[in-house]
Amino acid sequence: MVTKNQIKLVVSLKQKKYRSQHRLFVVEGKKVVNELLKSGLRPFHIFVDDTGSTEKFKEATLVSQKELKQMSSLSHPNGVLGVFHMTEANDIPVQDWVVVLDAVRDPGNLGTIIRLCDWFGVTQLVCSQDTVDCYNPKVLQATMGSIARVHIAYVDIKKYLNQTDLPVYGAFMDGAPVYTSDLPDKGILVMGNEANGISNEVSDLISKRISIPQFGAPTAESLNVATATAILLNEIRR
Repeated sequence: MVTKNQIKLVVSLKQKKYRSQHRLFVVEGKKVVNELLKSGLRPFHIFVDDTGSTEKFKEATLVSQKELKQMSSLSHPNGVLGVFHMTEANDIPVQDWVVVLDAVRDPGNLGTIIRLCDWFGVTQLVCSQDTVDCYNPKVLQATMGSIARVHIAYVDIKKYLNQTDLPVYGAFMDGAPVYTSDLPDKGILVMGNEANGISNEVSDLISKRISIPQFGAPTAESLNVATATAILLNEIRR
């Protein structure tokens, strides 16, 4: 049986300040919850509504559809809701490529970029302090469980870039075409804000400006940041 205090706690986790306070976050859906469990993330509590099954979720609490809807961030809850402990930050590794995000604000974009990092084997994502929270419910839905396999750090990226010995590549409209650029085995790829690109302060710390050449009509203003990240990571790995 779910208690009123448990419902109140889960609802509070929709806000970043309470997620930070309790070091807990919420994911929804059987597939995503299973992905996080398989990846070793520590569950705090799992709730399954009375239309679902508790077979694959040990010690899950059975709740009514009404109770699950109270806790859910979705218009139509899909039967399973998991509350997990956040992972603690560690030192940022430098043995491979690192993706750095400068003020990416859209939850869908961040979630997709986390998923792309997982796909291309980039285990480290560094975010500016004003990038959207990776534990935002919309971000988590977009990651499809990849949040468990990508280490995410929120830091002062200007300080981080100043201290690194890795070559720093940044995505710019006027950069050198990525298809003819010499990409090393390890480095840093900086992606900028959806509307303004990479900030001037961060631009000054970038040693290699790269771009994705445009082949179609010049009416398209720019690529979506997640789409651009996918193309650039593909070239890096190719």
